[in-house]
Amino acid sequence: MPALSTGSGSDTGLYELLAALPAQLQPHVDSQEDLTFLWDMFGEKSLHSLVKIHEKLHYYEKQNPVPILHGAAVLADDLAEELQNKPLNSEIRELLKLLSKPNVKALLSVHDTVAQKNYDPVLPPMPDDIDDEEDSVKIIRLVKNREPLGATIKKDEQTGAIIVARIMRGGAADRSGLIHVGDELREVNGIPVEDKRPEEIIQILAQSQGAITFKIIPSIKEETPSKEGKMFIKALFDYDPNEDKAIPCKEAGLSFKKGDILQIMSQDDATWWQATHEGDANPRAGLIPSRHFQERRLALRRPEILVQPLKVSNRKSSGFRRSFRLSRKDKKTNKSMYECKKSDQYDTADVPTYEEVTPYRRQTNEKYRLVVLVGPVGVGLNELKRKLLISDTQHYGVTVPHTTRARRSQESDGVEYIFISKHLFETDVQNNKFIEYGEYKNNYYGTSIDSVRSVLAKNKVCLLDVQPHTVKHLRTLEFKPYVIFIKPPSIERLRETRKNAKIISSRDDQGAAKPFTEDDFQEMIKSAQIMESQYGHLFDKIIVNDDLTVAFNELKTTFDKLETETHWVPVSWLHS
Repeated sequence: MPALSTGSGSDTGLYELLAALPAQLQPHVDSQEDLTFLWDMFGEKSLHSLVKIHEKLHYYEKQNPVPILHGAAVLADDLAEELQNKPLNSEIRELLKLLSKPNVKALLSVHDTVAQKNYDPVLPPMPDDIDDEEDSVKIIRLVKNREPLGATIKKDEQTGAIIVARIMRGGAADRSGLIHVGDELREVNGIPVEDKRPEEIIQILAQSQGAITFKIIPSIKEETPSKEGKMFIKALFDYDPNEDKAIPCKEAGLSFKKGDILQIMSQDDATWWQATHEGDANPRAGLIPSRHFQERRLALRRPEILVQPLKVSNRKSSGFRRSFRLSRKDKKTNKSMYECKKSDQYDTADVPTYEEVTPYRRQTNEKYRLVVLVGPVGVGLNELKRKLLISDTQHYGVTVPHTTRARRSQESDGVEYIFISKHLFETDVQNNKFIEYGEYKNNYYGTSIDSVRSVLAKNKVCLLDVQPHTVKHLRTLEFKPYVIFIKPPSIERLRETRKNAKIISSRDDQGAAKPFTEDDFQEMIKSAQIMESQYGHLFDKIIVNDDLTVAFNELKTTFDKLETETHWVPVSWLHS
């Protein structure tokens, strides 16, 4: 440690040195957390008072005065007893009253202690018949500032003892190294805890500030040292410990939002993991439900989750989606609609909890990541896609769909569609060669996996729009998809911004473009809510298409960052 200045004068006292210490240590402290701890510790009032008393006593000893007497307290008691036998006038009554006051008695006691130079605490004698098998008791004093202690406790069902259940990584208890899992707690600040519930003890700790004294019986079992956590996970749901009735200590919980990256510090407990937010300067870990525990809880709630999707309108249009490609001839959007054969129902095998992730940055020689766009009918997804293609036709590309319908005179094979026979289409379906397929007016339409590979092989960003339930099948090492959900604004904004726009209607045989109706707006909002609630854990980015230009600029910025910055991706994509 570097030498510390003690001031200009040689007589600078310990109190002044203590006050100056944090400021002089500041350049040598790495983190704000440590600096805050130093300021809190050296600034504690009780410590300052003790140092002042120490300096006064030290000064007193240097002066070496001789006390007039060593037993002022005993003399005062003798005087009071003597006065009691005298006739009581007003002066005697007043003197007796003064001598009986606790503060005067305490002052005289301190005088005697200083006169006798007996400053050490008086300890009781060691009993002769001490039992070697008796539990050893450890007294621990921790300085607690504004942060929680970082430990949870539980009551042993057999013995009724209060046991330390877990130590939170990076918390005050963990940093001290003095308290361990399995230790039995006997007293907190002199208050016995044997007959108290864990909630009452937590309340005592929460109300305590500064130094806290624990009396504990150390655990006899040895702890196996855990390795520092290097596992990162992406949260696939929102979590608030204050709303979790199962968590052993709400104050020890860690809240997070869907999409947050968490670093797992400990998985010692099968039910409650310890984690921190990735990049958080605060090293103290918090409790989160383990993957197994959360999956079990969500599985029990599954019937409730399924209620809403089953209420979706079964109007013909809700079962259709639109696919498009940019024609080389007229740069207009050709739309074809087909009924999706795959189920929109929530996949009961998927319970979104956490996904292990790792940092990934695209290298110059790598193929671009597949970009998947998802959104309800009418939200403007195709318009955004068209604007992207026009902005840079050399950089962005779209797939050419397959169809079994007859080629029209103005169409070219491989341009508007790839035209194949019904038998070949059905064979390809059986061989899982289609990402998505459907039937419309007795003809098959579909997007093949090879059509995506073809775009990527040209060193282009492939823009693909699919139904949200298809996304999970694309999440592979080969494609490394980045999923963007195009979300509608409020229904009031839809009425305002789409009043002159048109939607491709599937309610007649022509598939003509017609003005939006109130039903279209309602259905768009409803469909978006269902998509987000069921598949939101698969979305990497959500863009609200309120204003088309603003949404396009946000989309373009997202693409630029995707190609140049580091992103978190599933571990399986890099370590398959």
